Amino acid sequence: MIDPVEEFKKHTGDVVPLPTAVPGNTPIYQTASETGHRALWVVFVIMLISSLAFYIMAFRVPVQKRLFHILTAFITTFATLSYYAMAIGDGVGKNKITIKHTQKHFPDTYDVVYREVYWARYVDWSVTTPLLLLDLCFLAGLNGASILVAVVADIIMILTGLFAAFQVDESPKWGWYAMACIAYLVVVYQLALNGRATAMQKDNKTATFFAAIGGFTFILWTIYPIIWGIADGSRNINVDSEIIAYAVLDILAKPVFGFWLLFTHDNMASTSSIDGFWA
Repeated sequence: MIDPVEEFKKHTGDVVPLPTAVPGNTPIYQTASETGHRALWVVFVIMLISSLAFYIMAFRVPVQKRLFHILTAFITTFATLSYYAMAIGDGVGKNKITIKHTQKHFPDTYDVVYREVYWARYVDWSVTTPLLLLDLCFLAGLNGASILVAVVADIIMILTGLFAAFQVDESPKWGWYAMACIAYLVVVYQLALNGRATAMQKDNKTATFFAAIGGFTFILWTIYPIIWGIADGSRNINVDSEIIAYAVLDILAKPVFGFWLLFTHDNMASTSSIDGFWA
């Protein structure tokens, strides 16, 4: 007589186990927590105080020598507006990403991820990074053609980064990212090669200072796309970590850069005056 229990045990090895959980039933929301919101408010205050300090410093020198002060103050002013928008929730949207899971013995399943994208950050960068480039270009004495190429490449870099952040498909997203990296290399070429060569024709103090602050900016700007790649790009870090990482970079690239530039430039004997339209 055949024992049904024993027969079942013999054939259990041929049975494919059913999944205990089916992906895609509940959307995944990747949003900032209280920690991220506090970081945004902290940076807002830092940018606001820095802006006021830069404007005060500008009024302490003649109009003819305020070019760097005004440019630098505008940088932190726009950053102040951007961080205020992000802190109160006005500068953020959600990107919907659908992740496909291919199963061998079952139909494909899908996860739907909604991740916060702070588009106000890109608006900020599209204005502040060209202003920052003008600071460096004027310091080096770069010609108008090179300045125009650097600024346009910089704007392309920011816009393609924004398009990539809101792209729902993986391949086009990394295509936009690649374009942004190419545009960044154009900016680096204009500053590291043309800018440095022009600065070397000035006095030794100006050339040395440009090399130092330009190198500082290059290091910071190179970290930005790395953060993007592991945050908006591959979503390997959460939104809070993304906010904090960009916050640290923005503080170094704007207020710290600004104070370093203005204090050093004001103490340089070669500081020139600008008359005509500016004065």
